[in-house]
Amino acid sequence: MAYADQQMSGNKITALIIVAILHVVVGYALVSGLAYSAFKKVKEVTSAVKIEEDKPPEEPPPPPPKQDTPPPPIVAPPPPISFNAPAPQVQAVTTPPPVVAPAPVVLPPAPAAPPPPPPPKFQPKGASPKGSPANWATSNDYPSRALREEREGVTGFRVTIGTDGKVVDCQITKSSGSPDLDDATCANVRRRARFTPATDGEGNPTTGSYASSIRWVIPKD
Repeated sequence: MAYADQQMSGNKITALIIVAILHVVVGYALVSGLAYSAFKKVKEVTSAVKIEEDKPPEEPPPPPPKQDTPPPPIVAPPPPISFNAPAPQVQAVTTPPPVVAPAPVVLPPAPAAPPPPPPPKFQPKGASPKGSPANWATSNDYPSRALREEREGVTGFRVTIGTDGKVVDCQITKSSGSPDLDDATCANVRRRARFTPATDGEGNPTTGSYASSIRWVIPKD
């Protein structure tokens, strides 16, 4: 739009200048008497210079008509959906407390074992019989009733021996099945058995024990 205005004003200025020149030339011709030659020159100049009228600038073509956009279709909202679902059940979950491991128990060190007792000066010894134990009971000591009834058997016994080597006590550890044979066993051992007493670690005599058995057999003639 600014370029068209500048072109139009330039043409007008040129036309004004030419008209002014023509007036000057005609006036000069009238004054100098050269009207005819001036007229010819003016005609030549007029024919040479073609004044073009300013044409109005061409208006830009109108924009194309807007196409009518059809309105969007109306979509009806969906009907409300009714859910008859039961209400959610809330179940409380009890979280057990964390298990705390007990602190380790530090046991005190075990006491040192006491030193072993000193070895004995003498080796302890048990009581030992003096003589042969087979002489403690003989066929002459067989109880008469058991002999008549021909009863035999083995009687086990244990005796306690004092510091003097004599029998202090006698106990039956195994019965022969005949009380009179068992009684005869302890009676004869008490009367006849003699022992070397037992000794302790200092070599001193001490009480001891001895165990054995007697077989009662009917003598053959």
